[in-house]
Amino acid sequence: MTRPQRLSYGFGAVANGVKNAAFSTYLLLYYNQVLGVPAAIVSGAIALTLLVDAVADPFIGRWSDVTRSRIGRRHPFILGSALPTAVFFVLAWFPPAGLDDLQMGVWIFVIASLTRMSISAFEIPSSAMTPELTDSYSERTKLFGLRYWFGYVGTFGFTAFSLAVFFVATPEFERGQLNPEGYVKFAWLGGGLIFLAILTCGFGTLKRVPFLRQRDELGEGATPPSHLKEMFSAFRNRGFLAIFAFGVFKYTAIGLYSATTLYFGTYVFKLQSGQLALLTFDSLVAATLAAPLAPYFSRWFGKRNTSMCMAIGGIVLGLSPLVLTYFDLFFRPGHPYLVPTLFVIGAVYGSMIAISLINTSSMLADVVEDHAVRTGQHTAGVFFAASSFMQQCSAGLGILAAGIVLELSQFPARVELSQVTVAMEKSLLVHYIPASFGLWSVGALFLLLYPITENSHRENVERLRAREAEAREQAIRDGSFGSPVR
Repeated sequence: MTRPQRLSYGFGAVANGVKNAAFSTYLLLYYNQVLGVPAAIVSGAIALTLLVDAVADPFIGRWSDVTRSRIGRRHPFILGSALPTAVFFVLAWFPPAGLDDLQMGVWIFVIASLTRMSISAFEIPSSAMTPELTDSYSERTKLFGLRYWFGYVGTFGFTAFSLAVFFVATPEFERGQLNPEGYVKFAWLGGGLIFLAILTCGFGTLKRVPFLRQRDELGEGATPPSHLKEMFSAFRNRGFLAIFAFGVFKYTAIGLYSATTLYFGTYVFKLQSGQLALLTFDSLVAATLAAPLAPYFSRWFGKRNTSMCMAIGGIVLGLSPLVLTYFDLFFRPGHPYLVPTLFVIGAVYGSMIAISLINTSSMLADVVEDHAVRTGQHTAGVFFAASSFMQQCSAGLGILAAGIVLELSQFPARVELSQVTVAMEKSLLVHYIPASFGLWSVGALFLLLYPITENSHRENVERLRAREAEAREQAIRDGSFGSPVR
């Protein structure tokens, strides 16, 4: 791949980053604290979209595996998803007037489902291209590092810009993130960025199509039974099961964090929108550190060990400000060291979590060859569809968990900052901290089941190359490529 092609491919992750930032962090806050919809209804509606993901994501992944076209099997989905994703994203922030709480929940469910299906039509095929772009154990980690860096730029760059420009404090709204007018520009910018990122990825990698693995035979996997067979066969792979289980817990934890982080910043640390915007840059610093470091850690300690240790160490560090705040041992709101300390902790903690995520994604790419050795089928779309389903469902579960945490802590809706008591803050902390740590810890333990190492991956690649060479020789002997060799 040329450098522009690598950058185009990585830049596509901005689309999912923007969607994740908006849906995971702002959607619950917007409907709950700005529009006054109960948190349980909002989080429940978003969580229910997992039913749609359960059907749509595996279908999209398998469909992209068996598609044959002039521009390959992945690019029709990538290019075709740009406009629908952007349109549905914008509509999510403009609910019809006059809806009651239950009707608002139905609206959230429908529009969130349509947005998720559209972004899946881009994210699954584009992710499935990674093992087709390179079979190198370390190069995959680098490519995923680049993709995660752009994803973080989309998530936190968009968030920082919105807080600094759209959600500035006004006399009427002391906390700009509660100003409904800011969400209008927020919605249109997000939709535009999503549209641009998807098209950049699609057209920027279009020249790679002749070098990508295509569907081998006409009619391969074209029947519904074959779709189901391939999807269920993925769950018989031990390596995939370990990644899937870890992913369910970690993305639930990430969804929980994303949906509550503005609550902590606004009501516990009492930060201004400008300070919140500054703190989002710690994630950009984290991604910038993680992208080049992830391949080194995977080479030194292996992908599995790196992913496990970084996840546990990162969450311990990340929760430390909240734990110390609960025991009144951290800087109080307004202290000059509060924001700088949060920034440094966030950058280090974020880089550790990012390194874990990058290595786990690279591990999933290695599963594709492991599965192909066992079954003879190259079904990257199926695996990355299952991964996408896991991520989106778990993010929905994370928002549901956030709603449960808010309800259990009895944190009121549309509460004024001056009305938040110390008891409310500590109730929120005591319910959130164990939930977050427990999800990360339990999830990381599942990675102990992951069996693929660098040596076993190289063996898998060599076996596949030998099979393909043998198949080509047999085809030549059978006369498939012209006259017999004399």
